[in-house]
Amino acid sequence: MALAVFALIALIGYELFRGSHLSMQKFGWHFLVSSEWDPVNDVYGALPFIFGTVVSSAIALLIAVPISIATAVYLTELAPHRIRQPLIMFIELLAAVPSVILGLWGIFVMVPFLRDHFFPLLQKYLGFLPVFKGPIYGVSMWAGGIIVSSMCIPIITSVSREILRSVPGLQREAAYALGATRWEVTRIAVLSYAKKGLFG
Repeated sequence: MALAVFALIALIGYELFRGSHLSMQKFGWHFLVSSEWDPVNDVYGALPFIFGTVVSSAIALLIAVPISIATAVYLTELAPHRIRQPLIMFIELLAAVPSVILGLWGIFVMVPFLRDHFFPLLQKYLGFLPVFKGPIYGVSMWAGGIIVSSMCIPIITSVSREILRSVPGLQREAAYALGATRWEVTRIAVLSYAKKGLFG
């Protein structure tokens, strides 16, 4: 079963190669580093799309990972029992929402809100930074990153919560026996034990 994972990765690589073989024959590897897009002359370049994907994904992860892990830690270790289960159920429901629905919500609801309220505030207080200068259009890398992060947060939170729940109870009990506070137990016994899983 472990070798099946490697076989699956090799099959995915083969399918990607087979599916892109004709375009690579016609356009070559230059297609990946060119920014020219001229359908009339049959000239295409994928660099802007690759750049946009990498930048918006990086912004999304910078936003989503700290929020998600903090939420998972709170739900697993610190939240009172009476609010823990409703919050977990709410996050699980959000994780089940298809990304297409969240994308449409992002375009029609989130982008106008960001354009009219959030981005002007950012420009007012952080306008001295180059990334917050210039005209505000609404549809931007920042908006894309924020929308993608809203898609990632429920999923990363759910996975992180399962990883934190897998930490043996003996770890916590040992830390409490040594006189650790609740936060020290969370930081020393739980997060240090689960850090590889959370990183993964």
